[in-house]
Amino acid sequence: MDGDFRKHFVREPSSLKHYPALVLNADYRPLSYYPLSLWPWQEAVKAAFLDRVDIIAEYDEEVRSPSMTLKIPSVVVLKDYVKPRKRVAFTRFNLFLRDEFRCQYCGSKDDLTFDHVVPRASGGITSWENVVAACAPCNLRKGSKSLRQVNMSLRKIPRQPGASELMDVGRKFPPNHLHDSWLDFLYWDAELEA
Repeated sequence: MDGDFRKHFVREPSSLKHYPALVLNADYRPLSYYPLSLWPWQEAVKAAFLDRVDIIAEYDEEVRSPSMTLKIPSVVVLKDYVKPRKRVAFTRFNLFLRDEFRCQYCGSKDDLTFDHVVPRASGGITSWENVVAACAPCNLRKGSKSLRQVNMSLRKIPRQPGASELMDVGRKFPPNHLHDSWLDFLYWDAELEA
């Protein structure tokens, strides 16, 4: 048999794969903005069935069991409030998010890595206050020298961000796909311009 037989008679396994649900805390704010708090449709359906969430928006697609039919949730809100973390984990992703995915020396968005402002060879430690996002060319140029030695400066002084600060920065970087039903819940707590 050739491959065409399978294409016509085998159901596409990813047919329901692309229906994520936006997860809102009990105060109707997303649990996180970046990465956006999304669950696979299976998790959203399971949480609804276990009465852990309320469904507030749905896709047109349905899932069926022998005893019920349910539209796939596109927005769910938790019934119990989840207290946001105060402390932010020191990760590469959070560091890039704090620095808005820009080199802290030249502002480039390309080929990002990270750099110790005070080089480890000179006693610099790996901490929020000493590590910044840097493009590869600036990182190579600076090497294990001080900023003064290479006549470079920082765009802003590195510091440990708070969880709410990172959440605010995350709003500036929406994911590639935003379902229409999510838009009312993503930016309702953003400050209005006068």
